Amino acid sequence: MSDLLRRPSGETGRIHHITPETARSPLSPDWSYVGFSCYRLAPGETAEEATGDREAILVLVEGKAELSAGGTDFGEMGDRMDVFEKTPPHCLYVPNGSDWQARATTPCVIGVCTAPGAGGHEARRIGPADIALTPRGKGTNTRYINAIAMEERDVADSLLVTEVFTPAGHWSSYPPHRHDEDDFPDMTYLEETYYHRLDPAQGYGHQRVFTEDGTLDETMSVANHDVVLVPKGHHPCAAPHGYEMYYLNVMAGPRRNWRFRNHPDHDWIAKRDA
Repeated sequence: MSDLLRRPSGETGRIHHITPETARSPLSPDWSYVGFSCYRLAPGETAEEATGDREAILVLVEGKAELSAGGTDFGEMGDRMDVFEKTPPHCLYVPNGSDWQARATTPCVIGVCTAPGAGGHEARRIGPADIALTPRGKGTNTRYINAIAMEERDVADSLLVTEVFTPAGHWSSYPPHRHDEDDFPDMTYLEETYYHRLDPAQGYGHQRVFTEDGTLDETMSVANHDVVLVPKGHHPCAAPHGYEMYYLNVMAGPRRNWRFRNHPDHDWIAKRDA
């Protein structure tokens, strides 16, 4: 199995705990920014973390929980009981030097997106009122986006977070593109994780992570709750006929901007569909 593919550690509790330290491998030796944890909780179960020098965005992927952060009680959050309802998620920003607590009031899945914090933002709710499901692409490259915390929203110091729904038989993160050079405004260096879900849950999808020079070329079959690490290179996804694909993206790097470049062999597709 590829070092870039991380299977869940179980079916309940904290099923993923990816940090810059645990993300590093021969395929991602310089990983420094993005972290991702995922909790699957039954009603009454709890989770909590201190943020240390990292900020966090908690995403209620599905279900409801009572959330608090930095001593503030935000009450019960969440109303999407199945992620494939596609309604905008309830999210909570937690700054570095703080902590958060969650108590599930229904079965729930919480994604915890982390990156270096700079103390520039206070704990606050994000969404669902100001998040709208938006189509992107054409034909079998059509997918649907919930932009939780992209750069046009000043809600975080480092984090860029979004949800993507890819219909069965469609592609996304396509044409292949990369954001692995710190060369703003032409490109930004951003590490990225993909937390995958499939509907029906027994399904699978595909993701390829590859560089133009061929020094990295990994193609992975992803199952429900898998995470893929993208340290560099292009990273398209495909959803087979019969299975819809969801993923929660976390990106971070030296600056909070998303600038990418399409693969030169496939950029014609983006130009045609513009």
